[in-house]
Amino acid sequence: MPDGELGKLVFTLLTKEALPIVRYRTRDLTRLLPGSARTMLRMEKITGRSDDVMIVRGVNVFPTQIEELLLKQHALAPHYQIVLTKEGPLDVLTLNVEPCPETAPNASVLDQAKAALAYDIKALIGVSAVVQVLDVNGIERSVGKAWRVIDRRKAAS
Repeated sequence: MPDGELGKLVFTLLTKEALPIVRYRTRDLTRLLPGSARTMLRMEKITGRSDDVMIVRGVNVFPTQIEELLLKQHALAPHYQIVLTKEGPLDVLTLNVEPCPETAPNASVLDQAKAALAYDIKALIGVSAVVQVLDVNGIERSVGKAWRVIDRRKAAS
């Protein structure tokens, strides 16, 4: 990649002294900084990832894991939104889900499905999640995966 352009970080070992691998793809997004008086190139801080993994309190969480657990709850629709926020030093995972149109009026069934989903996420993935049941069609539908990388240098200008 040309200097300054966003790309995936890949380590390549030229000798066999460290590890016997040719390339190691980290799936981290970063860029090389323009040259300076130093002899080595510098890299900007990592700004994102090229895959869907989220690291929540030291645990790798894939959205597909959450989707698999959500599909087991028949009272909930297969539409969801994962919101990751930071409260103090800790990450908070909030899962917004929709009820199935048939079970939307039944609050007790939705409460049971919500509690069961939160328990399954904690038991199988190892992360506590806040599950919020929204209205039917309360989550915006998306077409495919959308990524947005914020360039802090351009935003500051």
